[in-house]
Amino acid sequence: MAHRLYLESFGPVHALPVLHYRLEFAHLVAAAFRHLRPDAVAVEIPHNYGHLFRRAITRLPQVSVISAPSGEGVSYLVIEPADPLAEGARLAAEHDIPLYCVDSDSDSYPEHREELPDSYSICRLGLEAYYTAYLQTCGDLEPCEEDCRRERGMAFRLQQLAARHGRILFICGMAHLERIKELFHTPLALPLERTRREGLAIWNLQPECCSEIMAEFPFVSAVYEERRGELPPEPEADKGELRKRFRALELISGGREDVAEEVVLERAISRSARRLGPQGTFPDRQRLYYYLFKEAVSHYKQETGEKLHLWQKRAFSRFSRNYALGSGRLLPDLYQLLAAARGCVDDNFAHAFCRLSTCYPWQKEGTDLPDIVISAEDLWGGSRRIRFRPRRKRSKGISALGLLKRRRERRPGEWLEGFDDPSICSYPPEDLAIEGYGEFLKKKGGMQLSEELTRTERLSASLLDGIDMRETLRHAAEGGVYVREQQRAKGSVCCVVIIFDEDRGDRRYPYRMTWLGEHEQESDMAFYATDPGENIVGPGICRCEYGGLLLSSPPRRMSDVWGDQDYRGIANKGELLLMAALDYSLEKFVVHVAKRPPRSIFKQIAARRGQKIIHIPIGSLSPQKLKQIRVMHILAGKEKREIARDYIW
Repeated sequence: MAHRLYLESFGPVHALPVLHYRLEFAHLVAAAFRHLRPDAVAVEIPHNYGHLFRRAITRLPQVSVISAPSGEGVSYLVIEPADPLAEGARLAAEHDIPLYCVDSDSDSYPEHREELPDSYSICRLGLEAYYTAYLQTCGDLEPCEEDCRRERGMAFRLQQLAARHGRILFICGMAHLERIKELFHTPLALPLERTRREGLAIWNLQPECCSEIMAEFPFVSAVYEERRGELPPEPEADKGELRKRFRALELISGGREDVAEEVVLERAISRSARRLGPQGTFPDRQRLYYYLFKEAVSHYKQETGEKLHLWQKRAFSRFSRNYALGSGRLLPDLYQLLAAARGCVDDNFAHAFCRLSTCYPWQKEGTDLPDIVISAEDLWGGSRRIRFRPRRKRSKGISALGLLKRRRERRPGEWLEGFDDPSICSYPPEDLAIEGYGEFLKKKGGMQLSEELTRTERLSASLLDGIDMRETLRHAAEGGVYVREQQRAKGSVCCVVIIFDEDRGDRRYPYRMTWLGEHEQESDMAFYATDPGENIVGPGICRCEYGGLLLSSPPRRMSDVWGDQDYRGIANKGELLLMAALDYSLEKFVVHVAKRPPRSIFKQIAARRGQKIIHIPIGSLSPQKLKQIRVMHILAGKEKREIARDYIW
């Protein structure tokens, strides 16, 4: 920490240059307090706000707002934990040393928007290098009249304090520090300024406003608050935390535990606070964002049953980084993180990310102060809005903090009572979706085969099937025109194999089944999937995820491929489905969708039978569509189809 800390000393005053409302500077205040051990703390707060400011400090970590009439409107001062001025005042109160508000009150202070480097750079460079670079860039800017008056007032009060205290920690915005230092060494008289202000009031910020009003978004402030004292103990194993997967025996024995949403979010904050390192470690904002992302991934997986793939995580990181760099920042803000979550994954993940990032468990209604509702427009003069459109209708926008409202068991084991029918069936809307996608793959396979059989030649006597513009332009220097001949493939497709995950370790997808089509418009299906008993979502309704599947038409011809002795030597489930597709195909072509093409042995087997495997890389297909068709539900009896839509998302 010592290499990041920097204090500007003049007389008994030790000044810490800060940026307001930034996590890194709040932590540096605590480090400066431990290093200096001051006998007084001075902060850049108007002196006539002092009594309300001290009261707001005693309420932390609850966020307070001080309002003051200003011209034709109202000005607001938000007191939150991750602000360096608030941190200095809290430390003074906790160590019972004097706190002084030394700034001058102003009614018409102009708005300044300085383009400053991202405060995260202090984590790497340290405060001295940051402050030196700031002085080189902005040190020559002429201050406005109000700044000069405020700086003279602060310098005058510091002169008075210097006569009474030996070590004064002065927390001041770095835009004012150099001029205050010069004024401190010159004789000053009491400046003309307002000594009293009518209409000052202190309020409790409405909890719903935290996401818009807090300068450091609530999750960051909450983690900072957790790390101010002793680190929270390691939480116990989260037996029921937001879980959607329960084994049958666990439900029967009453092992399911309902955990309130507030408790779940507080545990996520505590885990992230512990992961940032030992007590006193400089908070690395980049790591903090990473832990927030991991918590959101966990909640998203438990709520929807879907996992994030590596390419989605990379896309999120790259998109958010580039978005931040485009706005002159090293790390993204909350809006940019939410935009990346929605754009790189989906709206459900963005909602889970939003719920975590806007969680601030200490803010409550009905406290010792009246509540106030203020918006970003009231405080900052503008805002950016983002809307979520999750798959299930619910509240939209950044203030929608509730969990997905889905039906739950009234008592442990209730949903198991729905498994009284030994027969099982599928959910018709999902059947239509998978059949429709199977037809799409058959057509795509046919088009790919036609492209493979296309022949291009130089125009000699016939235009054949038309001019090939690509080849003609490619050989433009040689002259001549090239034409193409599209040869039609003789045969069609009746079997489609889709391999989402080869599962070579045979651990993730233990459930294997062969289903026959119920009517002529349905295909026979063989598939392997996750264990239905681990994800019971309704009475007699289980949620599974395909690892791979085979569609074969016409229906009612397929025997149980998993018990067929002809396939006993094939250990890989994906290859077994491909072999079954070759056996049951009545047509020449079989479509194979997977990450990698089939081994040459299967191409040889197909060639001996007069068949051909058309391989389509799964990466060339829409990941959103694949995600939709990969989820399936198994119902215990056809009567469950009438109620299934109330439990399926």
